[in-house]
Amino acid sequence: MTIRVLVVDDQELIRAGFSALVGAAPDMEVVGEADDGAAALEVARRERPDVVLIDIRMPGMDGIAATEVIAADPDLTDVKVIVLTTFEMDEYVVAALRAGASGFLGKGVRPAALLDGIRTVAGGESLLSPKATRSLIAHVLERQVDPVVAGAAFEHLTPREREVVELVAHGLSNDDIATKLFLSPLTAKTHVNRAMMKVGARDRAQLVVLAYQAGLASG
Repeated sequence: MTIRVLVVDDQELIRAGFSALVGAAPDMEVVGEADDGAAALEVARRERPDVVLIDIRMPGMDGIAATEVIAADPDLTDVKVIVLTTFEMDEYVVAALRAGASGFLGKGVRPAALLDGIRTVAGGESLLSPKATRSLIAHVLERQVDPVVAGAAFEHLTPREREVVELVAHGLSNDDIATKLFLSPLTAKTHVNRAMMKVGARDRAQLVVLAYQAGLASG
């Protein structure tokens, strides 16, 4: 399956570089480019890409605002967003994740890591495994959210589902969870999917953010 990618950045040289890299991958194609959030939304609604690679800081509608609109649009449910940032330890990153992004990458990322990140998100996973990212999310959200209120969303999870969510929040993949809990990968995936459905998480990234909000995980 070919992964269809929309590249969004207000700097033409950077946008062209990412587009050239993605377009050269045998399993990907660039279906459009945009230089701000508003233009990105137009292309996203027309082309329905699998992944939107979008810069956070742009004039006009920035990447966070665009991500929030994409995540809330029922016609773009299957569109995943990766935000790009110059500084990975950045509170804008948390805002983007809360808006519905599936993860983030620094602009200095190596080409192979960028392509692997796109494949990861297109496959339904999230780019949230580095410890620095988890610590950042925990640090910011602990100051903004009442864990008791946030935890109400998790009341209907089974003990096993809560256990699985905690492992997801600490960056474990379905295969890792399966190994740790002596389950099959399919069973682990089923638990993750049911937990996302019960708490209203759009994807794994949002599930992680909600878990931090509820105090199910810490940095």
